[in-house]
Amino acid sequence: MIKYSELHHVSLTVTNLEHSKNFYSRILCLKEIKRPNFPFPGAWYEIGKQQLHLIVHQSSQTIRLDKSLNSREGHFALRVERYYDTLNWLKENKIEILEKPNSTSGFAQIFCTDPDGNLIELNVDQKDL
Repeated sequence: MIKYSELHHVSLTVTNLEHSKNFYSRILCLKEIKRPNFPFPGAWYEIGKQQLHLIVHQSSQTIRLDKSLNSREGHFALRVERYYDTLNWLKENKIEILEKPNSTSGFAQIFCTDPDGNLIELNVDQKDL
């Protein structure tokens, strides 16, 4: 039997590190952290006790073929503190979003994509709206 303590990190491949770093640092406001000196470019971000690793791979394709905003596609989710502040920030920065404040999941959700089309969910418990 395997026993887990937590999710450590999610890795995503990206094709343009500068565009991706701008999105994850400036738009999603994630804190970049030191990364080992791998022989390939990338960036690491801290999200609470977990991490997001970006790996540059020029011929990379996301796990999604259709780049439209569809909440049923493969994605990862980040819990945010304030739904409407997050929603307004993304709109101010002209990020295409899919809003689902009344999702059956019990989460108020906002979906967006990074520059390579990786789907990201930002959510809060609906009771915290």
